[in-house]
Amino acid sequence: MSTADLQPAPAGYDVPELVVGFDLDMTLIDSRPGIRAVWELLAAETGVPIDSDLVVSRLGPPLTWEMANWFPADQVDAMVARYREHYPSQAITGSLPLPGVAESLAAIRALHGRTMVVSAKYTPSVKLHLKHLGLDVDEPVGDLHGAEKGTALRAHGASIFVGDHTADIDGAQAAGAVAVAVATGPFTADELRAYGADVVLNDLTEFPAWLDAYVLEQRLEALMKRLTSYDKLVVAFSGGADSAFLLAAAARAIGAANVVAATAISPSLPVAELEPAARFADGLGVRHVTPHTHEMEREGYQANAGDRCYFCKAELVETLQPIADEFGIPAIATGTNADDAKAGFRPGIRAAHERGAITPLKDARLTKAQIRAASRSWGLATSDKPAAACLSSRIAYGVRITPSLLARVDRAEQAVRARLTAYGVQNVRVRDLGASASIEIDRELLDRVDHGELVAAVVAEGFLAAQLDPRGFRSGSMNERLPDPEKYR
Repeated sequence: MSTADLQPAPAGYDVPELVVGFDLDMTLIDSRPGIRAVWELLAAETGVPIDSDLVVSRLGPPLTWEMANWFPADQVDAMVARYREHYPSQAITGSLPLPGVAESLAAIRALHGRTMVVSAKYTPSVKLHLKHLGLDVDEPVGDLHGAEKGTALRAHGASIFVGDHTADIDGAQAAGAVAVAVATGPFTADELRAYGADVVLNDLTEFPAWLDAYVLEQRLEALMKRLTSYDKLVVAFSGGADSAFLLAAAARAIGAANVVAATAISPSLPVAELEPAARFADGLGVRHVTPHTHEMEREGYQANAGDRCYFCKAELVETLQPIADEFGIPAIATGTNADDAKAGFRPGIRAAHERGAITPLKDARLTKAQIRAASRSWGLATSDKPAAACLSSRIAYGVRITPSLLARVDRAEQAVRARLTAYGVQNVRVRDLGASASIEIDRELLDRVDHGELVAAVVAEGFLAAQLDPRGFRSGSMNERLPDPEKYR
């Protein structure tokens, strides 16, 4: 019996991709100065008295609606065309981003989400505004108002729509999206709430915190739903933040008695990791097993080409399979998260997938930051634990891996960390480049520590030379040295 036979690794995700739509005028940008300038120019050209302050106080509906307030019906189309001729030169540079815009777009990116703008404004004008202000939006859509916006939102899978107008609420509701209203336009917070907005914010500065909390809740629900679909589970538990959180979530979902934590012991596991892993598993009340893996016996692993992680993960899953069979457990879960999948260079993910391992954190689209945030809220000791990849990731590609090299790196890192404890160091990596070593520590510590002392500590462990990397710690920095990383994706 194999895990692959009983539970094929899912190809997709348990939650849809995050897509957030925004209205433009008075939601993302304050376009009133530029729009006022265009209307005043029209008034000067035509001699028609236009109250430009009144016009910009009620932005939102289509331009034709506003134009009909000032010109006869048979002139509206011509005046709209004239307005659009003036718009690029008069309205773009005068507009400003509203507070919180950059942070809101960045928050969506951090969650691996996509963005779109759906506006009643002329589409070319929408694009000009976004380009001028450098707003990174994936999909700009114009010429839609009210419930019509729902067609574009639905077509692109948007689950959230943010706007300042009651018509934006209509658009969100038409798409079945969460209607988030910001009180930066013509309506007060109370009016937006009374109209039916699901969420009302004062402005976009409040949006990132709301989004983070909302999306985390959705993704945690998806995770727990996935986990409860299993009666029993083996968790590949390295002791790191991701697998620790997965282990804790599994224990919550199906009960500690139905979960087995498996920590593989091999020369690639830092010695300091085993005891905390055992203590964490014991604290959850789950069974903790420590099988020995033998990746060192695999030529592909020893050769240490760009696909080294494939052979390591293959060995891990194949070692855990008999344990799963022994306990009658149909699934092996790894701590792969959404960031890992997004990074692309992960041969190990492919190996685990091919052997039927499941990835509940990835499938719930949980990012590393979200996992740490949830871990903090659950009071897990691993919430702020520094990243701790296996020791083989410290060996330069092409340098043949041996137990003695791994042990040398482990000793060197422990020596560096011991000398930086007083500085509150988080990340330490000693990269074995062959005869010499590159030392990576938290970038903010580089100007505060004695480089000579750290170099001497590393050389004392058997390296001929060493130096601190002036760029500081970077996860996966060895991949930068691969001449053709695409070959191993």
